Amino acid sequence: MQPMFIILAVVIGLLLGLMLGYYLGVWNKRRQDAEILASAQQQAERILSEAKDKALKIELEAKDQSIAFRNEVEAELNRRRRELARLEERAQRRMDQLETRAENLERREQRLNERQSKLDKREAQLEKAEAEYQAELERISRMTTEEAREELLRRTESQVRGEMARIIRQVEAEIAEIADRRAREIITLSIERLASDVVAESVVTAVPLPSDDMKGRIIGRQGRNIRSIEAATGVDLVVDDTPETIIISSHDPIRREVARRALTKLVQDGRIHPARVEKEVQKAQEEVERIILEAGKEAAYQTGFTGLHPELLKLIGTLKFRTSYGQNQYFHAIETSHLAGLMAAELHGDVRAAKMGGLLHDIGKAVSHETEGPHAIVGADIARRYGVPEKVVNIIASHHNEVEPQSLEAILVAAADAISGARPGARRESLENYIKRLTALEEIAKSFKGVQQAYAIQAGREVRILVKPEMIDDYGAIELSRQIAQKIEDSLQYPGQIKITVIRETRAVDFAM
Repeated sequence: MQPMFIILAVVIGLLLGLMLGYYLGVWNKRRQDAEILASAQQQAERILSEAKDKALKIELEAKDQSIAFRNEVEAELNRRRRELARLEERAQRRMDQLETRAENLERREQRLNERQSKLDKREAQLEKAEAEYQAELERISRMTTEEAREELLRRTESQVRGEMARIIRQVEAEIAEIADRRAREIITLSIERLASDVVAESVVTAVPLPSDDMKGRIIGRQGRNIRSIEAATGVDLVVDDTPETIIISSHDPIRREVARRALTKLVQDGRIHPARVEKEVQKAQEEVERIILEAGKEAAYQTGFTGLHPELLKLIGTLKFRTSYGQNQYFHAIETSHLAGLMAAELHGDVRAAKMGGLLHDIGKAVSHETEGPHAIVGADIARRYGVPEKVVNIIASHHNEVEPQSLEAILVAAADAISGARPGARRESLENYIKRLTALEEIAKSFKGVQQAYAIQAGREVRILVKPEMIDDYGAIELSRQIAQKIEDSLQYPGQIKITVIRETRAVDFAM
């Protein structure tokens, strides 16, 4: 029995030990869980506290930014208010000036009406004097009415024609003075607000060489390299005694630029042979085409136009390599656009149409010579093809009077074109063309009946004409100046304007014996 009891006691003791160990493990696990829970609660409280601090800090920063933004908005509003007040003040001054000018014009019109009234009275007095003179002639010479009328008309014709010429000149001078002053104000303001550089172009380009030995490499064996370059680019290469320089000659500026770039790359690389020439010329052509497109986009950006057809942009960019009398047509087009826009703004016209017409007015010069017709008509056809508004198409077509201008903006673009071309130093011409133009001016003037001498002076800006006083009277001198001016406009092409001055001089000579 004792061994069984001992075994039972041992088993019971083991069971009690296992149960005690189990309960101790459970209690220890619960204690650890409680500690972890307490630690998690503390960490959660700490994170919550930090989040509250950060939220408070962000709220304060947001308030500071809101206050700063509000201050900036208030400052901008104040600046806008001051600017608006300044514009309103300027507009009011302009309105006052316009009212003053309107009053001056009304007073001038009133004076013209008064002069017309005096002229009517003078005509009545002449009619009365004519009747008295006719009666006196019949009484003294017993002439018939028809004979007396002829005699009276013969004696008074010169007096009446002289009076008519004087009045016409006086009225024309007053009207021209008003128009000239206003035109000068607008043109001067536009020119003062737009400054431009003047650059003269030539038909040759010099490419520097590292040494004279490079000339032989460019020429190549039996001239194959230079022939290859000229054939690929369409230019002439002039290899003369000029040290370390080779000349590219061509009247096509785009070909000249392609040749310059290709030749420069070949000289820098040192490997010059026909295959290399073709490769560099192709690269240069692609580079020039890219420059042309970028130039067109830059011109559109400078004048404020977006969305123009890519082909129009290319034509505008091509003008960068075109010149007229030495004036670069790319900068001339941009300048004309700005000038036309400024004048249109002063006259309350369509500024956008004027600027677009100024920018595109010479795109006809950018196309090949194979396209026949005046560049204004060619440019108008191109603009119409690429969706340019019809009003702008007319501006392009009429800027050299090939067609009739249909808007104020067309006249302003023509004026802006003349202003840009007439700037001092903007254009130049060869001595031969200059002499031909002066000779043509004098010949046109001498072709009219009654002209004694004609002189082109001030570099062809003025023609002075001496007439025979026995053949041309004062009224005829006025009409002659108009006819000569019209014939010059129809016959010659010239920048700017030409002044026609007709001089009539009467001399009385006698001898005392």
